[in-house]
Amino acid sequence: MKRIVVFASGNGSNAENLIKFFHGRETGSVILVLSNNPRAKVLERCNALKISAFSFNRTAFLDNGDVLNLLKVSRPDLIVLAGFLWKFPERILNAFPNKVINIHPALLPKYGGKGMYGMYVHEAVVKNKETETGITIHYVNEHYDQGTIIFQAKCEVLPEDSAEDVASKIHALEMEHFPKVVESMLMTNG
Repeated sequence: MKRIVVFASGNGSNAENLIKFFHGRETGSVILVLSNNPRAKVLERCNALKISAFSFNRTAFLDNGDVLNLLKVSRPDLIVLAGFLWKFPERILNAFPNKVINIHPALLPKYGGKGMYGMYVHEAVVKNKETETGITIHYVNEHYDQGTIIFQAKCEVLPEDSAEDVASKIHALEMEHFPKVVESMLMTNG
């Protein structure tokens, strides 16, 4: 069975969706969730779902190698960023080449980069009067939101849509597509 490690910074709805999707499946399993936010709701969700979850600080992530060492011990087949807001260090990317992916709430290359996450993305989409938006699942490299695109799904943005309306549409796309794309990657990268 393939092993998935999820990184998340906040609410954790995508992490929970992945955990539930893979529960009882033979293709893979979420074995660990890691967060840079000790108060993140994702940690509560993991506790309720009986999934190991830990928070870490910047030193453990960037400087002393604690997170990298934990990943090496965990031996993930895929590392999934699901609402994780820190830039991923090259040291981890080099240790797990082509095994780190992210989901972004826009159609990259539009609305990507540092500071473009969550409602900031949806507000920009509405402000710029976009007629469509969507999600992008991509490989992670050393630059924010610039890795090779794996999958995109689109939705319409209506003239009367608020940023909250767009957020709801994006959330639905994430819930529908993210677990299936992760599963197909586990099956093809075996």
